[in-house]
Amino acid sequence: MRPVELRLSVPVEAPPEVVWAAATDWARQGEWMLGTEVHALGGPDGLGAQLVAVTGYRGVGVVDRMEIVEWRPPQSCRVRHHGQLIVGDGGFDVVRCGNEASMFLWWERLTLPLGGALVWPVVRPLFVWGVRRSLSAFAAFCRDYAGGGERG
Repeated sequence: MRPVELRLSVPVEAPPEVVWAAATDWARQGEWMLGTEVHALGGPDGLGAQLVAVTGYRGVGVVDRMEIVEWRPPQSCRVRHHGQLIVGDGGFDVVRCGNEASMFLWWERLTLPLGGALVWPVVRPLFVWGVRRSLSAFAAFCRDYAGGGERG
């Protein structure tokens, strides 16, 4: 099956170091990612770290298991999705656009499960809407992010 790909971006009024810190604050990702909670499974951030994201509504959701396969603070993070339902690669890039501005680029390249090609045309607009809404919330989250500083 051919993977589906999604690439979206949002301008952020914060330097890359703050955007990176906000994006990799896994415990707070639910504050901006629609209906999602992310948990780091032991160990430090970085290459090889394991993450579990649960996205859902009213007790019904999808579990997304990931491993960080590239870690280049404050520029890029790549993950490999290796769950039962979500399989593929994803990540984000942070691009400096001046001293106090960045572009946050979010992408996913997923292999759909059996029958997924039939429902993807219906699900895709809702998925894109949710990610766009989340990225807008992320831009606001970065402006107010109290953690600040570089993580890595």
